[in-house]
Amino acid sequence: MDEIGTRNPQSGIETTGLEGVSSLRWNLPSAELVETAIRRGEGRLTAHGALVVTTGRHTGRSPRDKFVVRDEATEEVVWWDNNKPMEPAAFELLYDDFKQHARGRDLFVQDLIGGADEKNAIRVRVVTEYAWHALFIRNLLIRPTVEQLADFVPDMTIIDLASFKADPERHSCRSETVIGCDLSRNIVLIGGTTYGGEMKKSVFTALNYQLPGRGVMPMHCSANVGEDGNVAIFFGLSGTGKTTLSADPRRTLIGDDEHGWGEDGIFNFEGGCYAKTINLSAKAEPEIFATTRRFGTVLENVVLDKNLVPNFADSSLTENTRAAYPLDFIPNASETGRAGHPKNIIMLTADAFGVMPPIARLTPAEAMYHFLSGYTAKVAGTEKGVTEPEATFSTCFGAPFMPRHPSEYGNLLRDLIARHEVDCWLVNTGWTGGAYGTGQRMPIGVTRTLLAAVLDGSLKNAEFRTDANFGFKVPVAVEGVDSAILDPRSTWADKAAYDAQARKLVEMFSRNFEKFEQHVDRDVMDAAPTLQLAAE
Repeated sequence: MDEIGTRNPQSGIETTGLEGVSSLRWNLPSAELVETAIRRGEGRLTAHGALVVTTGRHTGRSPRDKFVVRDEATEEVVWWDNNKPMEPAAFELLYDDFKQHARGRDLFVQDLIGGADEKNAIRVRVVTEYAWHALFIRNLLIRPTVEQLADFVPDMTIIDLASFKADPERHSCRSETVIGCDLSRNIVLIGGTTYGGEMKKSVFTALNYQLPGRGVMPMHCSANVGEDGNVAIFFGLSGTGKTTLSADPRRTLIGDDEHGWGEDGIFNFEGGCYAKTINLSAKAEPEIFATTRRFGTVLENVVLDKNLVPNFADSSLTENTRAAYPLDFIPNASETGRAGHPKNIIMLTADAFGVMPPIARLTPAEAMYHFLSGYTAKVAGTEKGVTEPEATFSTCFGAPFMPRHPSEYGNLLRDLIARHEVDCWLVNTGWTGGAYGTGQRMPIGVTRTLLAAVLDGSLKNAEFRTDANFGFKVPVAVEGVDSAILDPRSTWADKAAYDAQARKLVEMFSRNFEKFEQHVDRDVMDAAPTLQLAAE
């Protein structure tokens, strides 16, 4: 077996269970991975030096093909209503077949870290058959120093063999695509998909399983911090604006997607960003746009013009076009990935119905209600088969990655909000002036102005009204924002249609929250929207 690269000689490929591979390329740097990917025909360079790849029929995650091993350790901990079980014997057979499939192949290994807080970090060994997959995950996780690599021993193993095709009958899965997660042994097997995001979210799933047991809150959020130490975190599903809104040139970016909140404050799980690039422009998002012109960035499913320049308006492959780049490609990114306790929590929702106001202030009980509800819209292309926005409730703003029951995360968040006296806000980055198809997307300039007023503290002193549908407080006027847009009903040409849509959304909230009623206190139930209020 041919092996090159830097590694711990006392912790070789035997930790993964793989044998008989043709070659192993350990911890190759970005330049070598780009060169290898180009040579092997996995991608090509843009005119500006980024690596562009296509992911075939899988242009997003495949949540219906993800399974968690149900064993003694996970039986009473995992939220099985949300996680598909796989028997240990089925996983073991899948693992054996992965080992057999890997024989004779040239593989890439990256030893990386999930978690900027050393006390809560997880060392991850990722094995891939594509060079660009190795570059992708190298960009997204934290890269150890040469000294750390010398004694690196993995806590978790991810084996991503895109060419492996599962047998549903043999492997007790749904299709040729499979993401098998053994949370007890920290082994994840990914096959039948080329989409890079499955690797990244596998690490997030593992941390979501482990950290609550230590009293640490794992969060699907971005985070940034001002010069005065004023930390803000932004909850939200893909496409709601976490990456865009946290990349503020006036503030230091801690991270764009996944964080923990422990006794010492906020810490990033990752060492990179995975930004949506559909309709990306230098004017609206200059920091992110600049990363797409950097050598080492991976562009997924971005269409190039005849001059090899990315056309970010072209969604012919998918609307879920992405850029994966190291965090330090953002000029004002944190060097440590850590900061203190947050002063503001912003919950982002892309309201496809056009009912929600652009911003609302939440009480602690309302914050827990909306955190557990996790209302947003699945943005086109984020998941396979989603071709246009559709209303959904994804508890904790990240249900696909939550192994434990939502109440565990909700109670942790409630306690942390109370302990650190955090202000909470709900921000709609979805539609205004009508529902999807009639209205238009909330102007990003409006959202940025409102968030600036949150972060400088001025919005707390504004005049507020009580929203007739949801009961939370909405500002009446904010400097620099047309007051009409703060009242969604006034933006609709057909007011009766707005009222009907609002009642429909309130009903959806009520039905969705029924499964949480026995897990929350009375004040959280009292924070729920009511049809009586909506009808007034």
